[in-house]
Amino acid sequence: MYRKNIKAYTTQNLQSELAVADPYRVIQLLMQGCLERLAQTRGAIERRDFEGKSQSVSKTMAIINGLQDSLDLSYGKVPEDLFALYDYMKARMMDASRDMDIAAIDEVMTLMLTVKSGWDAIPVEERDKAIAQQKAGRTE
Repeated sequence: MYRKNIKAYTTQNLQSELAVADPYRVIQLLMQGCLERLAQTRGAIERRDFEGKSQSVSKTMAIINGLQDSLDLSYGKVPEDLFALYDYMKARMMDASRDMDIAAIDEVMTLMLTVKSGWDAIPVEERDKAIAQQKAGRTE
């Protein structure tokens, strides 16, 4: 019973946060969600929980797809490289799912932590500037 209540609270809390989040925060939440799903996938593989593994792999892949969809490839090399990195992560997720490979999950987790660390380190002034430019419909 408690687990169901906690899940409902967490879901409601996330929905509330997303409703008022700026684009920077949405990406941050997606990355955090991806890391959480990766941990769930790892646990499911360790327990040999095939159904749980399949569900968490699917959710992880959906989040990575969402991160790819958020990239503006018109900005050149950095978003293109991130797009390719996300493709690589998805390929490794498929390897992990097929082979029950914890090392592949750990690799994706390390890569996502690296990307998230870089994202989290973006200075507030730069975030605000990018959001303002996006709202104005222009880029510099």
